Amino acid sequence: MAREKIRIKKIDNITARQVTFSKRRRGIFKKADELSVLCDADVALIIFSATGKLFEFSSSRMRDILGRYSLHASNINKLMDPPSTHLQLENCNLSRLSKEVEDKTKQLRKLRGEDLDGLNLEELQRLEKLLESGLSRVSEKKGECVMSQISSLEKRGSELVDENKRLRDKLETLERAKLTTFKEVLETESVTTNVSSYDSGAPLEDNSDTFLKLGLPSWD
Repeated sequence: MAREKIRIKKIDNITARQVTFSKRRRGIFKKADELSVLCDADVALIIFSATGKLFEFSSSRMRDILGRYSLHASNINKLMDPPSTHLQLENCNLSRLSKEVEDKTKQLRKLRGEDLDGLNLEELQRLEKLLESGLSRVSEKKGECVMSQISSLEKRGSELVDENKRLRDKLETLERAKLTTFKEVLETESVTTNVSSYDSGAPLEDNSDTFLKLGLPSWD
């Protein structure tokens, strides 16, 4: 047979009320403990009886749980407060910047030739002039870049010509130095050869012939 559902209302009998309070208090503490274990949750319960007696349960330190609750409640209250003047100003600036970004994006799409539907003749002419002006500036900037590159290449070419001339002069100097050294070596070898021939006992002219050539009497 199904258990009769108890009607939730204040129990008039004081004794029955106290008994029910004790039973329900133990039951709710048990459920709180089970909830903290099963769900790994921090649970804290504070109960005051009709006589003002305090009963409490906490899965961890009661002071820590109450501190977290106070901090959370304070943050909620700050969010519920009306926005400050500074925040209102920031929101206004954000809205203005968002509108500017949206306008610039639309303008950029039109410059790309997109989203042209809905523009009248005057707007299309204004867009055409804007594109022509932009193209002229781009062409001018392109010309400046080309001239700058040409000037840089000419300067580099002049530097290479000077470097080539310097290397050529250096090479000619080295060749002249080698030729001079080669001549000095040949002259040294020639002198050495003559001296060697003289020392090796080459026949000398007869003294008598020499005296005769000079018209002197012979010593024989």
